[in-house]
Order: sequence, then structure tokens, then C-alpha cells
Amino acid sequence: MKVLITGGAGFIGSTIASACLDAGIAPVILDSLVTGRQEFTAGRAFYRGDIADGPLLDQVFAEHPEIGATIHCAALIVVPESVRQPLRYYRENVAKTVALLEHLQRNGCDRLLFSSSASIYTPGADFAVDEDSALDPLSPYARTKMLMELVCKDTAEATSLRALSLRYFNPIGADPQLRTGLQTPLPSHALGKLIEAHRGGGTFRITGTDWPTRDGSGIRDYVHVWDLARAHVAALQRFDRVLPADGAESYQVINLGTGAGTTVRELIAAFERVTGATLPTEQTAARPGDNAGAFTRSTRAATLLDWHPELTLDQAITDTLAWFSHRDSVLRLG
Repeated sequence: MKVLITGGAGFIGSTIASACLDAGIAPVILDSLVTGRQEFTAGRAFYRGDIADGPLLDQVFAEHPEIGATIHCAALIVVPESVRQPLRYYRENVAKTVALLEHLQRNGCDRLLFSSSASIYTPGADFAVDEDSALDPLSPYARTKMLMELVCKDTAEATSLRALSLRYFNPIGADPQLRTGLQTPLPSHALGKLIEAHRGGGTFRITGTDWPTRDGSGIRDYVHVWDLARAHVAALQRFDRVLPADGAESYQVINLGTGAGTTVRELIAAFERVTGATLPTEQTAARPGDNAGAFTRSTRAATLLDWHPELTLDQAITDTLAWFSHRDSVLRLG
């Protein structure tokens, strides 16, 4: 079996591709390399281009007729940037997904796994959510994810498409074999900023300290990216059981998280535990588009995919640190 992975040269897409290879599923990568890295495509079928490029998609399917499903990871994902450049995010994330679905249908590829986001939820008082929780995306980035879900759902209900929306919580870590990891040298998420402060001898900024959480800092469900990648393999292997071609349902949503909420202050404590070093911190205002956060209370991934996260927060931090020590030997431009 082959699977098309859009955005397969990025952090999450390339890790999913590695997990697919380990499971005997051949990935075919489509990536514009706007944020992805060509080094992450080594040994994998790779096409450089845009998901809205119809002739290129036709070429991909002509040369790989064994493709049985698409994992759609391609998207812009930086929340503050989306606040500054909303039209760019709606064009790249939403309009081009519409074009992609048209190209997939024309080529008879009717199985879709969509990389969605838990940022679309509005959490309750305990910050736990499941797939039926209310939605209230607070940034243009999050709104593009919700809109893309609606595009997939409406298309699945009207056509032969079957789609699983996998709502990621907060991926961290790296491929434990260090084949891939975060491609950017200065990641914008909390763990990336912790590493930056640790290595540069700087101060870590806690952005937002008056959220109604147990310690005032934001709360997240940090899931190891390798566990996340394994979930996609499980979804591919069980796709026709979850959404049978002759079944009543053609669209389903599944949360992918650990079920444990970790505040930013608790993440700092875990980082200090792993590194054995104390990190100076300072408190600052929340960034534009941020929210308090959430963690999953869902068991749907376990029930439908037989998937359970296996790797701990400490392991994710350890693997991220190992990746950053190894990163420059993989990425030629540093």
C-alpha cells in the first residue's frame, strides 16, 4: 500500500512518513518546501509542489496508482502570524484544500486523513474536551482548521469521499531514531522556547499567567510526535472498519492526545527535571490568538483505532533535546 502525505517534508508529516515506512506502508510526499525540508524526503518518493497544482497531482497518481489514501498535513500553523496575515492563512489552508479535494476525487482517491487541531475547542471549566465539545476557534489559524473540517465533512456527505479528522493536541518530541524532528532552529512553541533559553543562557517567558488554570499558566496536552505518527498508521490500517465504503457514516472526528493536562509551569518543571538545570523565567502577556488550552478526555482513539499513547512527557523532552543536538548533521543549512 502507498499513501500520499501532503506536507510530508514538515515536522509532523515527515514523522508520519517514517512510521508508515516502519509499518510497511510506502509514503509518497508532496510538499512545497515553504516550511518543509527536502532532507526529510530522503529515500522517499517526493514531489515538490503545491497541493492546488492539479497537473502535478495527476502526475503523482499516474506514477503511483497504488496510492490508497491521503494524509493531508500541509498547512501554515503559526498562530501569531495568522493574526497578522489572515488572508494568507485562509488562502493556503482553506482555498487550497478545496482544490486538493477536487484533485483527489478526480484521481479516485476517496480515503482522507486530515490533520486538524484541538485549538478549535472551547474548553469547559476543567479544560477537558471530547469530540462533541463546543468549538470556538480564537485565531485565524484555528478558524482555518475548523473550516477545513467543514469542507471535508460536507464533501464526504455529498460524494464518495470518506474522511477522518484527527484533532491533534500539542505535538512535541522527535522521531526516536532521529530521522526527523523540528526543522526550524527557533520553534515558536513552549518547548522550543525552553530549549532556546536553556542553550542561550536566557530567560524563558511564560506568556499568559492569569488563565483560570491551577497555576495561572496555559494548559496543554503534550503528545509525543511518534505516538501521533503511530496513530496515523493505525488509522490507515483500520480506515475501512471505522468508515466502511458501504456504511452510513462517511466522516468521523478523533482526538489525538494523552488525556493529561500539563500547565506551562509544569512543563518548565519537567524540563528542569530532564536537564538537571534551573531555568530563569519571567511573566509576560498572552500572545495574540492564544487561549487557556485544553486536554482530551476522549476514548474514541482507543475504541476505534486501538491506539494509546505510550511515550511520556519526559521522553518527549529527552527526544527533542537529542534531536536538536543531532539536527545540524541532518539539515545541511543548519
